[in-house]
Amino acid sequence: MARRIESLFIAGPAGTLEALIEEPEQRDAVEAALICHPHPLHGGTMHNKVVYRLARGLRQTGRVVLRFNYRGVNLSEGEHAHGQGEIDDARVSLEELRRRYPSLPVMIGGFSFGSRIALKTALAHPELSRVIAVGYPTTYKNRTYINEIKVPKIFIQSTHDVHGPREDFEPFFAALPEPKRLIWIEAGDHFFRDALDPFEQAVKEAVSD
Repeated sequence: MARRIESLFIAGPAGTLEALIEEPEQRDAVEAALICHPHPLHGGTMHNKVVYRLARGLRQTGRVVLRFNYRGVNLSEGEHAHGQGEIDDARVSLEELRRRYPSLPVMIGGFSFGSRIALKTALAHPELSRVIAVGYPTTYKNRTYINEIKVPKIFIQSTHDVHGPREDFEPFFAALPEPKRLIWIEAGDHFFRDALDPFEQAVKEAVSD
C-alpha cells in the first residue's frame, strides 16, 4: 500500500492555510498528529528540517501527520499575528485533522516557537492524547500556563540549545506537574546539528512506549 501524500488548503481565520498531510506506509494509522513549525519571522515553515524529522518519526510509527504553514507563510494567506493568531491557525488545522480521521486519537507537536503553539493548543484541548514540545524556548518567561496542561507532555531538547539551555530548562521541567517526560539529545545547537538521526529515533521511541 503506497503512502498517501496530499497537499491541501484549510479555511483559516485569516484566509486559507497551506498544509500537507501524510499517511504512514504499509499500515493503517493508529493516531493523528498535528505539527507546528518554528517562528515565521525567522524563516520557519512546515518544511523546516526538525519539523520534517519530527513528522517522519511519527509517520514511521503509524501516525498520519498534518503539517501546515501559519498565516502569512509561503502560500498561507494573512499576516503574522504574534502567537495568538497562530494558535487559531493550529486550532482550525486540528479541526480539519479530526474531520478527516474521526476515529483516531489526536496528538500535537511542534518545534521552537511551534512548541509554544502546540502547548497552548493542548491547554485548550485536554482531550488530546499527548503533546511533544521540541526545542522549547525557556527564554520566553511567560510559561505558567504549562502548569495547567492536563495532556501528557513530552519535551525533547538539545544539550546545546541557546534558547532553552540545560541550566535553565532542568529546573523549569522539574517544577512542572505530571504527566511529563524529558529527553535530552546530544546535539550541536537548537536545530539538533549533527544529531537529527538520534532526534528522529527519540521521537519514535517516545510515542512507542
